[in-house]
Amino acid sequence: MILLALGLVTLACIGLIALSKTNRQMNAVSIAHGLIFTIITAAILAAMDIPVGTFLVGNQYFFIDHLAAFEVLIASVIFTLAAVYAGGYVESLLSSGELEKGSQKLFYTLWSLLLLIIVLAFFADNLALFWIFAEMTTIASAMLVAILAARENIDAALKYIFIASTSMLLSFVGYIFLFETSRSALGEGSLNWTVLLAHAPEFPAEMMLASFALVFIGFAAKSGIFPFHTWLPEAHAKAPSAVSAVLSAVLLNVGIYAILRMVALVHRTNAMPAVSTMLVLFGALTIGIAAVSMLPQKNLKKLIAFSSIENMGLMLVGIAVATPVAIFWVLFHVMAHSFTKASLFFSAGILHRQYHSRFSGDAPDEIRDVFSLQPLAAWGILIGGLAIIGLPFSPVFFSKLFILLQVGTVSMEVLFILLVLLFVAAAGLGYFVITAFTRVSQPGDSPLNEPYRTPGGMKIPVVILLVLIIAMGIFLPGGEIVFFSQMVTELGF
Repeated sequence: MILLALGLVTLACIGLIALSKTNRQMNAVSIAHGLIFTIITAAILAAMDIPVGTFLVGNQYFFIDHLAAFEVLIASVIFTLAAVYAGGYVESLLSSGELEKGSQKLFYTLWSLLLLIIVLAFFADNLALFWIFAEMTTIASAMLVAILAARENIDAALKYIFIASTSMLLSFVGYIFLFETSRSALGEGSLNWTVLLAHAPEFPAEMMLASFALVFIGFAAKSGIFPFHTWLPEAHAKAPSAVSAVLSAVLLNVGIYAILRMVALVHRTNAMPAVSTMLVLFGALTIGIAAVSMLPQKNLKKLIAFSSIENMGLMLVGIAVATPVAIFWVLFHVMAHSFTKASLFFSAGILHRQYHSRFSGDAPDEIRDVFSLQPLAAWGILIGGLAIIGLPFSPVFFSKLFILLQVGTVSMEVLFILLVLLFVAAAGLGYFVITAFTRVSQPGDSPLNEPYRTPGGMKIPVVILLVLIIAMGIFLPGGEIVFFSQMVTELGF
């Protein structure tokens, strides 16, 4: 059974980590873990009839459709690349004293547990189980943020837990409302999403609106939506860069995934107009606060984190439109954002190793001579930055374009506001890159250290992701279009 296989693989990996004596051995286990999960997910998509029923999954509370497999495949690929990256990165942390040697096994154990928990969350049909796994991802990822021997990391992790977990309590209440709604309508309550989707037209609009509002609060915090976003820049900036990539490229998807599943239910009721208004409002405010925060930003990792907030807001607006075309491109944007943002955090991590003695998690980055010292990371930030703002022939360009076109069919006023805000966000990112990357040493400046010798394991994921981003912006295979269309159809849009 699929779930049993995933669980046994994870237990085996944790056991091997416990027996490992060197960072290289622990890292190899983590890479293998991600690869095995990627292969299993790819096999499910290639060889099985999806949706996959309970016999193969192993429990009536789990279910695999195209959307769940899609999210798990993204997560597995990102975890694999991040594990490759973490090999050299963790060695640097150990040599600089930022990571204590005794914390190595805890780091890699949490890494393996987090991957399994995320996969179980995406494969959960029962929303109560999904909520439990989503909460567990908060704890595991917060511990990875706090793994470094620095007080500011612990503060960022505690802030993350407090905001996300407090908000998630309201989501739990929302799911209770949803259970009671199904019990009143069907005679027997259920929180299995597949059951709820089949009977959603029978549910009263008022109860669905109340349930959605409560669920939204918790998962808006999970995905960095305004006004619950304040934990995100701190956590993403202070975490080890391999962890930052996972937080932005995978963990944020959990919140958007939950909101999308709820909207699929609400879409079949008369509550959808009110929900759409709510989503547009919070989406626009999220983009706005991110754009304004990016303009004065002088810390690279915080700048990238605010860009993640901006993109979550755009996805929210696309979900609000709720047409099949809009949902298609929201899902495409999930994939494009994940790979692009991972490349940015990997590149930022290399720059952090080069300049880390000169700035803390909050201080302005004193980047200069970047193309001579770290050319790959510089090009990674440049290409990734152009891609994330939506440069033509990048994957984000297509998703942003078609989401905005769909917004324009509903409201030209909202479209105009979004265009202005997205322009401000692009200007903030562009200004930072231009000013930082054109800065060169002048006579009399304090000398920089020798170029940081970036391990090959830190370079390989950057190169792979940059090639993938360029390919995704040029090619859109017919099979990919069919796959995304199947996700939209299964969601009921």
